[in-house]
Amino acid sequence: MTHPRLSPRRELGLLLTIAGIQFTHILDFMIMMPLGPQFTQLFGITDAQFGLLVSAYTLAAGVSGLAAATYVDRFDRKRLLLVLYGLFALATLGCGLAPGYGFLMVARVAAGMFGGVLSALSQTIVADVIPFERRGRAMGIVMSSFSVSTVAGVPLGLLLASHLSWQAPFIGIALLSGAFAIGAALTLPALDHHLRAADRPSAWRGIGMVLAEPNHQRAFAFSALLMFTGFTVLPYLTIYLQANVGVLPEEVPYLYLCGGVATLFTARLFGRLADRWGKQRTFTILALAVIVPLLATTLMPRWPLWAVLVVSTSLFIFMSGRMIPGMALVTGAANPALRGTFMALNASVQSAAMGLASFLGRLIISRDAAGLVQHYWMSGLLGACVSVAAILMAHRLRVHGSAAVVHPSTGDLVRPS
Repeated sequence: MTHPRLSPRRELGLLLTIAGIQFTHILDFMIMMPLGPQFTQLFGITDAQFGLLVSAYTLAAGVSGLAAATYVDRFDRKRLLLVLYGLFALATLGCGLAPGYGFLMVARVAAGMFGGVLSALSQTIVADVIPFERRGRAMGIVMSSFSVSTVAGVPLGLLLASHLSWQAPFIGIALLSGAFAIGAALTLPALDHHLRAADRPSAWRGIGMVLAEPNHQRAFAFSALLMFTGFTVLPYLTIYLQANVGVLPEEVPYLYLCGGVATLFTARLFGRLADRWGKQRTFTILALAVIVPLLATTLMPRWPLWAVLVVSTSLFIFMSGRMIPGMALVTGAANPALRGTFMALNASVQSAAMGLASFLGRLIISRDAAGLVQHYWMSGLLGACVSVAAILMAHRLRVHGSAAVVHPSTGDLVRPS
């Protein structure tokens, strides 16, 4: 069920606002990974304990997504977005004020609880407002927030961490979130059209209907495979590059800068191609293409910095690029009348997949007596196999464009507005 169509100017404003919100909570998650070597030294923790910090965020997001499925379709999406975003900003501020590993773990769990629901709610709003035939372009705009976070956010965060303290990036994200929340309150229209639908099912009935739909089940499986692909490798990328490849701590920002600049351009391109070529075809091409840099990254010997940047930039381009048609397929697979509930549950599925992938990744890798990371290539191979599985699942999805869908109460076939 879609909201009334906005003018092109208001539509662009909504997409940019959502992109800004996505930017902060993506950056909050991403900034943890390059700070891994600092955390292991500062707190005297192992790589596995650091991996637990990453997993705790995603697993908390998964649990909160399950809870959100009971209420996400019961409120005005704008008001709910602002409340959750404010709580996320407070949790991120708590990360910046953490005096030790234990407090930081609690703060990361809180940030994950609110950040995971934010992502689902943002994608729901985009799917509500933007027709499926233009959703690839819309997802390209929103997901350019990933590029901006890598171009500007992560390098700036690492700069603050090196010149001030590791807490500075989190405090900065919290302050920026406050500014974006004010902007969202002033610019977003009311998003309550779904509340005026007749015969809305109860929360628990809606959850049951979402889970019982075979196409939704396939979409959840596809979404899990989509996220699992990268998270066996990405949380340990910086640790491997510094320990095994010889990348210096001061060179790490260049990885994110080059990758972010490249994806800033390719995200919009892939979005337009997804609308022109079809989401499934575009996803297949990008999901196959990502396998090459994924394996190259985990097998990389001591190469010069320029060669490392070529591989890491390719990884960023295709890893983020496949998400654009991938998420367009996921949102299109949802019954529009139950989209909020579906996306909340999907956030749990994605978070659980990321947490499981990160957990398996830290079980696979180890350190030898010289401190070198071992068996990282096995994580890359696992991610490559999962990427192929995601392609197979993508071609089994049925998307709701102009096709009829089932009304949640009557069971009649209706066309989405």
